[in-house]
Amino acid sequence: MTMHESVRDIVGIYDASASLARAYTIPAPWYVDPRIDAQERAAVFGRTWQYVGRVDQLAAPGSFITADVAGEPIVIVRGADNTLRAFFNVCRHHAALVACEPAGACSVLQCPYHGWTYGLDGALKGMPEFEGVENFAKSDNGLVPVRVETWENFVFVNLSDKGGRKGPHDGGSLTEYLGDAVDRIAPLGLSKLHFFERRSYALNCNWKVYVDNYLDGGYHVPHLHKSLSTVLEYKDYLIENGPRYCLQWSPMKTGKDAATAAVRKGDMAYYYWFYPNFMLNWYEGVMDTNLVLPLGIDKCLVVFDFYFDQVAGDAETRNRQSIAVAERVQQEDVDICESVQRGLTSRAYVAGRLSVRREAGEHLFHRLLHADLSAADRG
Repeated sequence: MTMHESVRDIVGIYDASASLARAYTIPAPWYVDPRIDAQERAAVFGRTWQYVGRVDQLAAPGSFITADVAGEPIVIVRGADNTLRAFFNVCRHHAALVACEPAGACSVLQCPYHGWTYGLDGALKGMPEFEGVENFAKSDNGLVPVRVETWENFVFVNLSDKGGRKGPHDGGSLTEYLGDAVDRIAPLGLSKLHFFERRSYALNCNWKVYVDNYLDGGYHVPHLHKSLSTVLEYKDYLIENGPRYCLQWSPMKTGKDAATAAVRKGDMAYYYWFYPNFMLNWYEGVMDTNLVLPLGIDKCLVVFDFYFDQVAGDAETRNRQSIAVAERVQQEDVDICESVQRGLTSRAYVAGRLSVRREAGEHLFHRLLHADLSAADRG
């Protein structure tokens, strides 16, 4: 495969119609060609529901958070009317960021460049020294809105335009996008868990390598995560696919690794992945979410948010121990994902086969990705 071949040719290498028993992985060029990276930004991240923050960060009127989605700066703000809204974080005057901090509180959104001011509803309120400008209406120059919806304690935005060209996932609400996972997750009682800490990890690999690793149905756990393997009943580990999500779940057992067994308890472990890049990992009294953000063809950022049923008093020590266990597992994943990225550039590799027993989630991911890239190519 050379850089002279078209993106359509590269996308066409993958056979999305093949059953799991006959399927290959998506081919190596999908992980190393910058044109695929650019098309994913528009066709995948720019047209799907993307996690941007927590509802508790936006509880009070005037509270806001900012995010980068598909290369676009976004601001999400709670209005004076208590309505949650999202906008492109771009001043309509000369394109500066209006909100420059990751989070905060304000009564208006004011651009630091020339002082243009917007209400919390996005309406343009004031433009200093703008007298005499003809054919200009404030009502036509408010911040450009973005769809925003919430589920549990999570805030998502979607950049796709309901009135524009349709992709495979456009037009639906967040709950429609999540499907029956909403009802399946409800009994886990996520609202009883409290945010504790965020940690971020930069990896030298394509974002899809990290997702592949997550979705291999525990295939790598006995070999790579030996401490975690002691608390999971690997032979009973199951994989179930929804339209745009994968659930991996496993019965728990009393592990031989004391540090892991002390903070990974309960009857079951649940690992949910939502297309394309959001994961939710739940154990009794413990949860972390993972957001995988592409930073380039061979770099990504994985953002972990840690939640616990208790966050005060004596729980501090337990929570720190739990995060330490998660960090050990994460470092093992970092090392293997970066190893895979190096291998993907080898002339010895184009694509691999999938385990029918273990890798149904990865198969789903690749077919959804193919659908988005193919739709973009046709557009």
